[in-house]
Amino acid sequence: MNLFWAVVFLVLGLLLLAKCADLLVVGAVGLAERLGVSSLVIGLTVVAMGTSAPEVAASVAAAVRRIGDVAIGNVYGSNIANLALVGGLAALIRPTRVPASTIRREIPVMIAAALLLWPVLADGYLSRAESAGLLLVFAALLAGTIWLAKGQGRNKGGLPPEISDKILKIPPKTTKSVVLILAGLAGLAFGADITVRGAVFLGRAVGLSEAVIGLTIIAIGTSLPELATCIVASAKGHYDLSVGNLVGSNIFNTLLVVGVAGTVRPFAVAERLIGLDYWIMIAVGAAFAALVIIGKRVITRAAGVALLAGYVIYLLYLFSWTPGR
Repeated sequence: MNLFWAVVFLVLGLLLLAKCADLLVVGAVGLAERLGVSSLVIGLTVVAMGTSAPEVAASVAAAVRRIGDVAIGNVYGSNIANLALVGGLAALIRPTRVPASTIRREIPVMIAAALLLWPVLADGYLSRAESAGLLLVFAALLAGTIWLAKGQGRNKGGLPPEISDKILKIPPKTTKSVVLILAGLAGLAFGADITVRGAVFLGRAVGLSEAVIGLTIIAIGTSLPELATCIVASAKGHYDLSVGNLVGSNIFNTLLVVGVAGTVRPFAVAERLIGLDYWIMIAVGAAFAALVIIGKRVITRAAGVALLAGYVIYLLYLFSWTPGR
């Protein structure tokens, strides 16, 4: 592979990840609707998982290729980019009001899930047993979220307009939904593979470590669906969707992405990923929560500037201040 094909692989792979994640969501939602699954369950499972599908696919592809640092770096980098980059841009477009339930439940769960990674990764190795444990925690959280949502009568009005519009485009036959699901899964697998190939080649060409490649190139690329969703939601004033998408995606990344990647193939974790890089992710989550509290449940434009400034400093650290990069 040369630089030209590495760029082609990276760009094409990211486009495939975004498009095929959308196909997967559309097909799965359509199939679930025809099987009589409630819109509440669909919204909290299929749709939510769809935005994390690129991260899952990229991290699994990295684990399969025995570059676990890219898999974990992708999770850290995506979590940081979601809150600092995407959250900051959304707040600049329009100050974002955060629902009280998000402050009480989702944000603490997001931070707790991130802290749960410490005992799992501290020994420098992610085993299948540890990965399965993360998936069990994820399943329990998902079941609890659905139970609480049912008790509070959420989503009685049906799916969000964005998802309803997509369902209308699905052909009436169930087999078509299945085809969309299979095409989405196949496209995600292929797109993730060429994304990782292209990103790793480009990163190594400029002297970046595999961890930094995951923390930057792949993390930002796989966060593009969250970026698009959050900015559109913020511009339209859909605050629940905007903030919920970011916080929910981070929980999914931490538990589901790491859990699936480690279950597929256990791998060693670089020392830097259980050191400063890990604590930066924790600090960004805590800073995001603090800004929400200081702003009295509103992420102000000033807070957005602070988040973006923090992300720029983080990138400078990765590219300039990290010994050996």
